[in-house]
Amino acid sequence: MLRNKANFGVLEGFLTVLLGEPIRIVEILESEGNQQRENDKFNRVDIKARNSKDEIIIVEVQNTREIYYLERILFGVAKAITEHIELGELYSQVKKVYSISILYFDIGKGNDYLYHGQNSFVGVHTGDFLEVTTKEKDAIVRKLPAEIFPEYFLIRVNEFNKVAVTPLEEWIEYLKTGIIRPDTKAPGLEEARRKLIYYNMDRAEQLAYDEHINAVMIQNDVLSTAADEGREEGRQEGRQEGLVEGRQEGLAENRECPNDEIPEYPLRGHPPSDGAVYQRHRRIIKSKILFIFRPA
Repeated sequence: MLRNKANFGVLEGFLTVLLGEPIRIVEILESEGNQQRENDKFNRVDIKARNSKDEIIIVEVQNTREIYYLERILFGVAKAITEHIELGELYSQVKKVYSISILYFDIGKGNDYLYHGQNSFVGVHTGDFLEVTTKEKDAIVRKLPAEIFPEYFLIRVNEFNKVAVTPLEEWIEYLKTGIIRPDTKAPGLEEARRKLIYYNMDRAEQLAYDEHINAVMIQNDVLSTAADEGREEGRQEGRQEGLVEGRQEGLAENRECPNDEIPEYPLRGHPPSDGAVYQRHRRIIKSKILFIFRPA
């Protein structure tokens, strides 16, 4: 389910809970590394995604025991870093990578079901954590190496044996049992429940459901189109009514103003007392007023 591009919401919910910050996936990347030479190894992972901060997130699900599993995920991270920087680019373009392993086998000795690994430089004599000076958005800032180096999460699903209380525990419970609580509030799990209902249908039920959803979408499109056309028709009618009302008001004003009471409009160069010339211009103005308010 997490691998399906249509299920971004499920994957985003899982990563948000695990990493402790809102995660938005912008694309699912090719999950098999490019082979540059004949003897080069493939980097096979289940999911490789890019988030909104341009970081690379690798998610692997491992069901069977693998002796050199840590070496393999180290290789996978290194491959992801080198694949996403071009020759000649600055090292500032190196991507932050998260490697998340969902393990269904016993990788070794440990009491917890979740382990987190990251790089820190600790003073040998002082015990302080080194902060490095770097440039970010044209500003000099200090960062912990852990903010730059890859981070690793090992989820030992079979070691989870407790009542789920937190969203993370609900996710681990789902990964182990496939059960999602009816009242879950964990990000991504409610959407996962809806997807599971579909995936658990047989082929005939899925086809029937797809047809139903398609019919609903067509119906909604028809209704939306009709509403848009109705609004446009209403605007057209409003404009027509406005023109009719304007003509009627003009006619009413014309009836209230008899021909011999046409307003005196001052004519440039011809004052009202200028005999025949003024009367001729007055007749022109009168004819124009009558033309303007003439019924259509």
